[in-house]
Amino acid sequence: MNNSAPVTARPRGRPRGRPRGNPPTRESIVSAARALFLERGYRGTTLRAVAGAVGVDPALIAYHFGSKKGLFADVMQFQCANALAMDDVLGGDPATLPDRLIDAVTNLWEDADFVQLTTRGEEAAEVIREYLERELLTRLVEFLGGRDATARATAVVTILGGLIYTRYLNPLPTPAALTPSETRHILTPALRAALTPRPRTGATTGAGRRGSPTSG
Repeated sequence: MNNSAPVTARPRGRPRGRPRGNPPTRESIVSAARALFLERGYRGTTLRAVAGAVGVDPALIAYHFGSKKGLFADVMQFQCANALAMDDVLGGDPATLPDRLIDAVTNLWEDADFVQLTTRGEEAAEVIREYLERELLTRLVEFLGGRDATARATAVVTILGGLIYTRYLNPLPTPAALTPSETRHILTPALRAALTPRPRTGATTGAGRRGSPTSG
């Protein structure tokens, strides 16, 4: 009869050298990956290197993020969320919301670390597109409310997306030469107009009249 206690298999992906029940958070993995992407670039960073920096099995990172591209996307999303803190941007004086939106975008893109991350071309552009659509547009629609909230939010995101594209991703000489202050001065009126509720038209009323029986 074998009285020896069964050996418990070590769970794959559990952090090495850390007590059970205290695994590294997704945030700590993203933080370590961000540092390595900045130091070594996208091509020079491997999941194994990130795993070594955090002290986990590479399989755990693959489980959470799927691939290096997925991990890079999370790093970029984290960077966007840090700079474009929507609670702060939307929580101030409504009259200066256009200024805060432009400042958030220009502050993000003037940050040297973020610019270095965006040199990863298409992957970076894809993450930014997703952030504008899934985070900024969605939050703006919720914040604005009302019947035309989606149209207004779409107009705002289109203006900001155009700013990102023509000033940073595929810069045109004139927009790229502007200072952040000049950019704000030029685009604030357009953003203010985009955020303004649209007046109701008489189309519905007119249609109703056209459908009414005529007398005589």
